[in-house]
Amino acid sequence: MRAAVEIKELSYRFPGRPTPALDRLSFRVEPGECVAILGPNGAGKSTLLLHLNGLLPEKFGDAPQLWIDGEPVTPANLAQIRRKVGLLFQDPEDQLISATVFEDVAFGPCQLGIDGPSLESLVKDCLERVGLPGFEAREPHRLSHGEKRRVCLAGVLACEPAVLVLDEPTSDLDPRGRREFKALLQRLPGAKLMATHDLELAVDLCPRSLILDGGKLVAQGDTLQLLADEKLMLAHGLERPHSLLHRHPHGPAYQLHRL
Repeated sequence: MRAAVEIKELSYRFPGRPTPALDRLSFRVEPGECVAILGPNGAGKSTLLLHLNGLLPEKFGDAPQLWIDGEPVTPANLAQIRRKVGLLFQDPEDQLISATVFEDVAFGPCQLGIDGPSLESLVKDCLERVGLPGFEAREPHRLSHGEKRRVCLAGVLACEPAVLVLDEPTSDLDPRGRREFKALLQRLPGAKLMATHDLELAVDLCPRSLILDGGKLVAQGDTLQLLADEKLMLAHGLERPHSLLHRHPHGPAYQLHRL
């Protein structure tokens, strides 16, 4: 079975910086799998996500290092790749561009040639999926932060991506907003890859996690086993989540990569 996401020896260095932002990353995400990307600030999480639909790098090498649903991420394939990968940015303000919620959610499908009653039905359905029925005529800038994030997610879902990629999906949400958004993500089908500092989100939604530090993949495997390893967590700028403080996993179920 072909992977939803496959990465082989992916490296990237921002111009003018002495150290790589990503350093020889290799991993797979299977169809339908939900995987967390964890690590301290500056670990390379957001940089990795921007590679998944070709926003980075600025120049592509001779051989592909990343595949989405079996298709290589290359300049010739970028339009197809960006249809397959739905990217939800950390800050909704970076994703909202239109005067009304309808126009924002409809933007992607319009680029794909969908219009008329089909477009109206699609926008209505996606807003209902994210818990915002009847919001079509609302102005995005007047919405709460959580509502803005849901509108962005509806716009992503409207393009029917094969892979959903989320950068800090619960950041800046209050406790109820986090609970509701987690429940929403849990209901969504398909492969999901989410970079997050919300370790409870990883515990609740992601059976498998990857830990990045300094652009390297330092560990990957069962989320509960990884996050319960206090020594590993502290070594890479993380903390054992409160929900795991009284659990005692039976041996490691993850792969540790030595830096």
